[in-house]
Amino acid sequence: MTPGRVAVLLLAVFALVFIFQNTRHTRIRLLIPEVTMPLSTALLAAAAIGSFFGAYFMRRRR
Repeated sequence: MTPGRVAVLLLAVFALVFIFQNTRHTRIRLLIPEVTMPLSTALLAAAAIGSFFGAYFMRRRR
């Protein structure tokens, strides 16, 4: 385990704790009509999309 991997693992744990602490319902509107969903679901979806794109671009760079 390199220090970089430990840091990424800690950040991922902190992000998950933050996401699951925010369970209140909120209104979200993007391109579709307004929907009401738990904030944790929206944060988890945003984190997953960001992770996907980050992994994709890092893989392309190599």
